Amino acid sequence: MNKVLELLDISVGYNEKPDILKNVNLTVYKNDFLGIIGPNGGGKTTLLKTILGLIKPATGKIMFYKNGQLSDKPNIGYLPQINNIDKKFPISVYEVVASGLSRSHRTIFSGKGKNKEQIKNIIRKMGLGDYIHKPIGELSGGQLQRALLGRAIVDNPDILILDEPNSYVDKGFEADFYKLLEEINQNTAIILVSHDVGTILSMVKNIACVNRGLHYHAGSNVTPEWLKNNFISCPIEIIGHGDFPHRILQKHDGCDCCNPD
Repeated sequence: MNKVLELLDISVGYNEKPDILKNVNLTVYKNDFLGIIGPNGGGKTTLLKTILGLIKPATGKIMFYKNGQLSDKPNIGYLPQINNIDKKFPISVYEVVASGLSRSHRTIFSGKGKNKEQIKNIIRKMGLGDYIHKPIGELSGGQLQRALLGRAIVDNPDILILDEPNSYVDKGFEADFYKLLEEINQNTAIILVSHDVGTILSMVKNIACVNRGLHYHAGSNVTPEWLKNNFISCPIEIIGHGDFPHRILQKHDGCDCCNPD
């Protein structure tokens, strides 16, 4: 199976936090669906920024592959957390989705691009056909998230990175959203970061827990012991309900959620 991404002994830090990530190793293959979990402050966001090239690692190497060969021009689609988006920026749904095209394809703004129909198809797939020329400031949180997902996939990326995507997916689109991810995953490796362990377990093929280091688990059938050892120190139980597993935290001392005072 062809690799699309490989991290070798990656360490990342800042002056005040010299070891946010330490000796991280990870391989992502074509058509993988990797769920990343971990406690707040464990390094999930730093890992994403490192993969996206926004942070340079202190040590280690990041390699991208295309068709089994090393590539220095990775095609990555990225869906950020919605709270990082300025809804006052004067841009329409169409322009948001179109901005996801690579530079070589970005001729749509002249009105002559051959990708105009592709952009419109993606917008319709996102359920936003009636909002194509609406400014993003007039969208609900869920509608904006759909527009941003359209932007992330319009250029047929080799890797799609989703940062807490379920936080703002509206209920009317939720079922379609998960079906769409299954469809995308047929040709694209997906990395999904979420604090919602239940959602992760119900969707992904493999799991990684990031808590300074990275602990990889092949398959999504994880045990409570694995979660307890790698996620947080809280004891965790998993109870399956249909297709969507839930988790329950037992009451215990030393936890703010159980002892808010």
